[in-house]
Amino acid sequence: MRAMCEKIIPSTNCSWRYCLYQLNEIPFNWHYHPEYEVCLTLNSKGVCHIGDYIAPFSDYDLVLLGPELPHTWQSKPNLDGSMQKVYVAQIPALWLEQQLRLNKEFESLHSLLHKAKCGLKFSAQLARATEQIFIKMADANPLERYVLLFNMLNLMATSEYNTLSSMEFNYANQQDPAKDKFDKVINFIYENYTEQLNADLLAEQAHMSTNHFHRFFKKRTEKTVTEFINQLRIAKACKLLINSKAPITVISDQCGFNNLSNFNRRFLAIKACTPSQFRSRIQHKALL
Repeated sequence: MRAMCEKIIPSTNCSWRYCLYQLNEIPFNWHYHPEYEVCLTLNSKGVCHIGDYIAPFSDYDLVLLGPELPHTWQSKPNLDGSMQKVYVAQIPALWLEQQLRLNKEFESLHSLLHKAKCGLKFSAQLARATEQIFIKMADANPLERYVLLFNMLNLMATSEYNTLSSMEFNYANQQDPAKDKFDKVINFIYENYTEQLNADLLAEQAHMSTNHFHRFFKKRTEKTVTEFINQLRIAKACKLLINSKAPITVISDQCGFNNLSNFNRRFLAIKACTPSQFRSRIQHKALL
């Protein structure tokens, strides 16, 4: 069974990605990516697959995965209809390893990250402590999230854990046969995100039918084409709102939105505030 390569976009103004999923059930999605991943699964039970490790999981399941390690969790809906939660931190390997090289304070993390190449599972007690860190991340600014992330990794490095997979996996040289097509599409989006992109145009880049491309893209990004492009555009807009004094109408045009009302609507949906509110909050924090 071949794993699919998943594309990860870092959170706004961060070098890594924080995310909370709330799901009725966790679908089987055998995949890998070049990032380290901390995954905390709550109010859920089923079967997890990590490398060649297959075993049941239940509430407060906390693991650390190394880059390129294929994995998936799978569950069914809870009988009481309650939502299942998955907190995820996905950290680019090159960036994280650079932090360790540049900062002697992180020396204690070397062994943890090396062993994570086979996947590590931690106690429910540590999972509860980690849950509190993830909760704090939700409202934290990028610097606060950075500190919380390394606090989490430090707790893992000083705790007991079990190794999961019996061997390391490196999918960098055993690619998903469609990875080249996927990379071509992603590069095209990044180079042309200010243009009017659509699924038909991107499907042509991948030499696929539009219907096939929609399924292909959603499996590898966990987002529709429109969601992915809008998230990228909003991330670029946030950078401009922070680092420039350009009018919001200009930033809207520079990020590929066809009109200001559409930009405001998309920004509000993704950031839970308007562009002007976002800029005001950043300016207010800078004055504190």
